[in-house]
Amino acid sequence: MVPLLLVLLLALVLFGAGFAIKALWWIAVIVLVLWLIGFFVRPAASGGRRGRWYRW
Repeated sequence: MVPLLLVLLLALVLFGAGFAIKALWWIAVIVLVLWLIGFFVRPAASGGRRGRWYRW
């Protein structure tokens, strides 16, 4: 009974980790797309130069 519980627990942990990694990949892709949009569509700063779209 204990080995069965350990196998089920291991399967649950691996499934959870796989889901989390897949979710993190999607979040990374969304952040990359937003960064690229912000990079190409940045407002003009004073003096006609293109300004920074981020604050850091």
